[in-house]
Amino acid sequence: MTGMTSTARPHLNRRLAEFGTTIFAEMSALAVQTGSINLGQGFPDTDGPEEIREAAVRALRDGRGNQYPPGPGVPELRTAIAAHQQRRYALSYDPDTEVLVTAGATEAIAASLLALLEPGDEVIAFEPYYDSYAACIAMAGGTRVPVTLRPDGDSFRLDLDELRAAVTDRTRLLLINTPHNPTGTVLTREELTAIAELAVERDLLVVTDEVYEHLVFDDAEHIPLATFPGMRDRTVTIGSAGKTFSFTGWKVGWVTGSPSLVSAVRSAKQFLTYVASGPFQYAVAEALALPDSYYEAFRADMLAKRDLLASGLAEAGFGVFRTAGTYFITTDIRPLGAVLSQEGDGFAFCRALPERAGVVAIPNAVFYDHREAGAPFVRFAFCKQTGVLEEAVKRLKGLAG
Repeated sequence: MTGMTSTARPHLNRRLAEFGTTIFAEMSALAVQTGSINLGQGFPDTDGPEEIREAAVRALRDGRGNQYPPGPGVPELRTAIAAHQQRRYALSYDPDTEVLVTAGATEAIAASLLALLEPGDEVIAFEPYYDSYAACIAMAGGTRVPVTLRPDGDSFRLDLDELRAAVTDRTRLLLINTPHNPTGTVLTREELTAIAELAVERDLLVVTDEVYEHLVFDDAEHIPLATFPGMRDRTVTIGSAGKTFSFTGWKVGWVTGSPSLVSAVRSAKQFLTYVASGPFQYAVAEALALPDSYYEAFRADMLAKRDLLASGLAEAGFGVFRTAGTYFITTDIRPLGAVLSQEGDGFAFCRALPERAGVVAIPNAVFYDHREAGAPFVRFAFCKQTGVLEEAVKRLKGLAG
């Protein structure tokens, strides 16, 4: 009979059945419906440097990138990425064989996991983790093994003994994120040394998401894992222009690593988007050549915004964890009291917050396999205009009223 649809099994691949619509879509829609200030999804509300935007316009007008760019990315950008890694971290990569341009870091993560995993391989990821990690591991047929970052004073810390214990004979890969979204943790030299030693000892691959590399504060230092002994040839390092230059819609990311690793990732990537963001690649090549003063000013601006929002959240009664990197602040809602915190239920709190205070945030529990471990924690983004943050703080301080 025409028009009939088989119901023998669900339409959605069972590997993706647990994920559904992302919390970001839900909360952003709620922000629009209620006219709330959206401190949930992590995107800036102003564009990046004018000269970089003009570089994209120039590329469009000159016809550079309007047709398919080369599969690995335009040579100018691959060269600029290699120069950036050399200048910042003394990491030497061949632009032709050890650099791959992707449609943002999200595609880089997906392509890396699809390329490097076989069904049944275990992947250790630090929870709370960016939500695409779990989905990409599932799509690759891997098994995720969470190691939980736990509150320790005013920050979240990694338990290295727990990490070592999580490694089994089925472990294929460590998925590392530093600076860490959503907790704001930046792994220390000592922690990275231990991770590197474990990877070498157990012969593990590592995919490291370093998209917030230029957003580290106070005495924190970003150190690429690939710089440690024995790590260059087993590490896929992921970077992105979106977070550093505030052009998240351009979707320009990249992978650096050994020729064999980059070739593997490229084999998967070519069947995802094939290529993307042609004219923007030329603009990002110019952005990566900006002087150190740009990065210093960018970091100083975000630091001031972090302090503004952190102080306001503390005054409003939240427990505030120190953000050493990224542009997110994780809070504990329990100090607000049982009623206001919805009994420490971050989901219920965030769904009620727009009506209560006209502000949208994200419940950290969505980033956990162990949902109870993240239940009382809520994430706010501070990559917004100062006036927007000031108004958000004013609204949040009125919560108790």
